[in-house]
Amino acid sequence: MHDEEFINRNKNINRSFRKLEVWRLAIELFRYEFELLSDIKIDLKLKSQILDSSFSVHSNIAEGHSRRSKKELVRFIEIALSSLAENYSQMYAIFTTGIIDKDIFDRYDDKCFELENKLIKFIKSLINKSMSDEDWRTDYNY
Repeated sequence: MHDEEFINRNKNINRSFRKLEVWRLAIELFRYEFELLSDIKIDLKLKSQILDSSFSVHSNIAEGHSRRSKKELVRFIEIALSSLAENYSQMYAIFTTGIIDKDIFDRYDDKCFELENKLIKFIKSLINKSMSDEDWRTDYNY
């Protein structure tokens, strides 16, 4: 679903987060929720809060990756994971009120669960990965 032309153009070290599967999955989750909520009658403030938490997930992945520090990346992935938990809670709440039906929530839950598990695995791999120093790249060569 990604437009590879846009994802792959104008490459540099700061945009290398676009290669991350977790970033792409977070974009897909946001797109799913955006399209879903545009077709449903829902309070504007509630819709905004749900989309804000979903938007925060991919934003924090990108920001953390662009910091070029393993420690900061882990922290921003943790923030992304927290935003995803917030988003899940919001989506579950609207499911319990009947704003969305079970099939829609189940599709959302599957996408959210996949992303959660990949973020957790990503954090674990970053922590366990042996690196010679804190920064994984200091030369800014792509």
